[in-house]
Amino acid sequence: MSAIVSLKNAGVGDGASLAASVRAAKNPYVPFPSKVMDVIKHTQKEYTFRMHYEGDVKPGQFFEVSVPKFGEAPISVSGIGPDYVDLTMRRVGRVTNEVFETYKGQSLLLRGPYGNGFDIPLYAGGETVVVAGGTGVSPVRGVISALAQMPDASDKYVIVGFRSPADMLFRDDLAAWDKALNLTLTVDGAPEGYEGNIGLVTKYIADLPLRDPKTAKAVVVGPPPMMKFTIIELKKKGFVDENITVSYERKMCCGLGKCGHCRVNDTYICLDGPVFNYTVAKDLMD
Repeated sequence: MSAIVSLKNAGVGDGASLAASVRAAKNPYVPFPSKVMDVIKHTQKEYTFRMHYEGDVKPGQFFEVSVPKFGEAPISVSGIGPDYVDLTMRRVGRVTNEVFETYKGQSLLLRGPYGNGFDIPLYAGGETVVVAGGTGVSPVRGVISALAQMPDASDKYVIVGFRSPADMLFRDDLAAWDKALNLTLTVDGAPEGYEGNIGLVTKYIADLPLRDPKTAKAVVVGPPPMMKFTIIELKKKGFVDENITVSYERKMCCGLGKCGHCRVNDTYICLDGPVFNYTVAKDLMD
């Protein structure tokens, strides 16, 4: 039996009542239990855990997921509902290995949300481009879904890249986005016979049919090298720094600015970010 099958045995009591009391106390250091409402498998290593949560939260923010005796890990919000948040995780270490032993109906410990998140209304008017790679799609999933639901999404462009077809996340969402806005889905490499786009996300920026790149807005999230070269291509296209937003969600650690792992110069990414305007982010060496 997993160490997180029953949090009652770990001394945390009834999940719903304890979660309410912890949030009422507003102690940011104390985690609260959250029921796993659903588990959605994307790949062999990436699952989305739909966690019960009622409260304010924005795309781009993150929660700390903790397991007694195993530690905790910062996980970006990949979906928001009336009584839940989606947390998409990759099985890569001690904490996430243990989390992957948790299934629907059981509980995990959460604290958060932390960070500033994306300002969705900022992208309501005018041309918008979202470029995301790999698990970097998770923190902008809510942004893309919001763009797809706007009255006129004809000037919304999304470029999403994965390592291979087998590594694609959110396949149902990708199909819905393809119908609602201008989606370019690409993979770094694919087996013979694959009929989709092949190549890095940067390959498709130059051909974006934008009316005025100088006024268009962009969101960029992904591995640091991908973000670096994506911004180079966006600026070649005519984008200005003020209209580019990035997320340094990969640098998250404690969420409270206490451990210092996210500090860059005098900036604590978990407190001042992880979402930054590029006028600030360009001076934060990632």
